[in-house]
Amino acid sequence: MENAVVPSPVPPGRSPFARLSARGWALLALGVAALTAIVVATWLWSAHPTYRVLFTNLSDRDGGAIIAQLAQMNVPYRTADGGTILVPHDKVHEARLKLAAQGLPKGSVVGFEILETPKFGLTQFQEQVNYQRALEGELARSVQSLAPVAAARVHLALPKQTGFLREKQPPTASVLVQLHPGRTLDRAQVAGIVHLVSSSVPELQPKHVSVIDQHGNLLAAERSQAAGLDAAQLDYVARIEADTIKRIEEILTPVVGRGNVRAQVTADVDFSQVENVAETYGPNQSPERAAVRSQSTQESSTPGPATPQGVPGALSNQPPVPPTAPINGTAAPLNPNSPGTVGGNSMRREAVTNFEVDKTVRHVRQASGQIRRLTAAVVVNYRIGSDGKPVPLSKEELASLTALAREAMGFNEQRGDSLNVVNAQFSMPELAPVEPLPLWQRPEVIALAKEAGKALLLLLLALIVVFGVVRPALRQLTGRAQPASALPAAPPDSAPPALPQPQTTSDNADAISPLEQVRQLAKNDPAAVANVVKAWVGPDTKGT
Repeated sequence: MENAVVPSPVPPGRSPFARLSARGWALLALGVAALTAIVVATWLWSAHPTYRVLFTNLSDRDGGAIIAQLAQMNVPYRTADGGTILVPHDKVHEARLKLAAQGLPKGSVVGFEILETPKFGLTQFQEQVNYQRALEGELARSVQSLAPVAAARVHLALPKQTGFLREKQPPTASVLVQLHPGRTLDRAQVAGIVHLVSSSVPELQPKHVSVIDQHGNLLAAERSQAAGLDAAQLDYVARIEADTIKRIEEILTPVVGRGNVRAQVTADVDFSQVENVAETYGPNQSPERAAVRSQSTQESSTPGPATPQGVPGALSNQPPVPPTAPINGTAAPLNPNSPGTVGGNSMRREAVTNFEVDKTVRHVRQASGQIRRLTAAVVVNYRIGSDGKPVPLSKEELASLTALAREAMGFNEQRGDSLNVVNAQFSMPELAPVEPLPLWQRPEVIALAKEAGKALLLLLLALIVVFGVVRPALRQLTGRAQPASALPAAPPDSAPPALPQPQTTSDNADAISPLEQVRQLAKNDPAAVANVVKAWVGPDTKGT
């Protein structure tokens, strides 16, 4: 029998969906559901926004308040571990501004807002505790404003006020900072935290403030003078050495080429603090040039008898000597024979003159951090000759490089500085050539391939559903003719009787499949079908 297109009969007046069998209905429903799922998945995937972090490390109280506000603002959100809330990337800044206007997040740190709502019946002790909590919270917020600090806590030890000065204790403070991963605090920032806390608490000295990080490392504490150089002094020495090395390399690099000079410098710095006080007196000047400081004169007279007194002779008849006040020594006595005894009365006169004395007071305090000595070692690589081989420098070239290095480092022979410039060939390790990253290993290509793979996977699923499920169901629904399979050929020695053709009309000829036609034929004429089957299997059974 040859292949033929067998039309399927369709009863008149029936709906096209009546042509579908139970299997066809199942395939059609499965196909429609799969296509709907693929379309919805594609739409969700294309419309899915990229989420960014809104806040992190939130407490449970702040997290609940923020989520409630986001729900009122109709902003989608997601939560993650560590108190993290994520929102679409295009709404991050808007949500932060709106939440900040409402005072969120408040944070677990309590500041001076605790004093805004006083409660009735608080004792003096409770008021003091609230004030201390508020002060600690405000200091913690100030420390958290630093870029490397993620969180901070401040503990204040404020002793009770007492009227006895001997029993008075100074306040102390400790600061615990939690740094962001990979961030550190330099010495200047630590000193800033110490002075911030000490300036905010009365009578708190910077040496009584301790700063530690989340790993327990002590960042700031009272420094002992007997412990040697502190970190600031070590940084100062390292900065001097680094600046000197930089000056030497920058002056020699244009001459010998980049990478052909290496320098190391050792600085001996004196951090001792010396104060000198000198008081010097100048020699006495002549009376004409001397400055009078003070001058006093005293006169006294004593009445006596009328009889003449005194030493007889010519000396008593001479005029008195003018008084003088020498700078050194005592004043000359008055002439007793002078006419101070007139009329039996004795007279006494004293004159004292004080002159200024030249005095020089010098107070000298030497600055700390003076350089005692600099020691520098410089190595210069061989130059490349015309034949491409390394050639050592000549003595003149080496001397000129040494002179440049001396001037660059500020060489001081009186200070005892030393400089040694050596010309040697550098041993450069051979580095393996860096191969470019293959195209299929580049991150941007991998990300593009993932996105394209998702789209292709959805397209492939859609094609499988359309051509494997929906298309056969639609063919059966539209009544498209299906090719009938050829019946098995009869043996050549016997011609089996042909199957009787069922009575079909033109309306349902294309709706019934060949298998359904065979079923109807077997139902209507089972004897004819049995004869055909018997004819098919007869020769084989005889052969056996």
